[in-house]
Amino acid sequence: MAGQAPTIGIAGAGAWGTALANAAANAGNDVVLWMRSPEHAAALAATRANERFLPGVALHERIRPTAALADLAGVRAVLLVTPAQTTREMSAALAGALPRATPLVLCAKGIERASGSFLCDVVEEVRPGAPVGVLSGPSFADDVARGLPTAVTLACRDAALAQDLATALSGPTLRVYHRGDVRGVEIGGAAKNVLAIACGAVAGRGLGESAKAALIARGFAELLRFARAYGGDPETLMGLSGLGDLVLTCSSAHSRNFAFGQRLGQGMSVAEAAGGKLVEGAATASALVALARAKTIDMPIAEAVEQILSGAWSLDQAVDALMNRPVKSEQ
Repeated sequence: MAGQAPTIGIAGAGAWGTALANAAANAGNDVVLWMRSPEHAAALAATRANERFLPGVALHERIRPTAALADLAGVRAVLLVTPAQTTREMSAALAGALPRATPLVLCAKGIERASGSFLCDVVEEVRPGAPVGVLSGPSFADDVARGLPTAVTLACRDAALAQDLATALSGPTLRVYHRGDVRGVEIGGAAKNVLAIACGAVAGRGLGESAKAALIARGFAELLRFARAYGGDPETLMGLSGLGDLVLTCSSAHSRNFAFGQRLGQGMSVAEAAGGKLVEGAATASALVALARAKTIDMPIAEAVEQILSGAWSLDQAVDALMNRPVKSEQ
């Protein structure tokens, strides 16, 4: 990539996709921003603003909106920024448009509910032999879009590719670290959303800052156990894509997962709390717990969230179950 500005493709023009498009352009890249709707693409091209998802944020001049997947064919890499549960569908669509050598970097955080598969495994199944990576870390779309300082991690199994892409995406306000531990980075992103629902519920029920801090700490212990069992490097989980993302998501109502849990804690039903919006942690919870049970990994907080979402437990029953677990050594 030396000597010329690479063209980066972004598939998905929601808040996070638009924010990453702005960040990539600020880093000196030309950007092709793909979305499903031709009308949406034409409106973005005309107004240079995505008022539906990021009101008040101007679209960088180096971004070209499009609704044609074929326009992504010549890019250096594609960041896939569509919901986690659409990863298989979108990977299949992109497989028909991209050369096999084009890296696909996953920016959604979750586990495929239907199969229980990690998202990188889904992509590798659909695009065998093609490079795949994952981008994750403590980042709100609005912060990134407005140019507030943010740091994230990009992982690929090919360490040189990870460094290459991290360098291309790093700019004045977005610092991208790189790692080779794809599994650890994607586990951190997926699991923290489920744990954020628990923290939001504690806040919504008014159970206090001490309870929330305990949940974050014990939730992180669950995350580490899960990552070790599924091949993630514990050192990865100590970084931005693990602990960093967990602390942010479990501490702020700007997180959709935390806000969803907060509304549950205030007495709303699951449907009312979601308000018709996608909540990645709710979609991931059952798959995360099933994977934990398959390897007998102790994840009581994640299991409590899954029981609440399924309607098996009330929030009070979940709190009682957690507080009345047998006394044990902290691990």
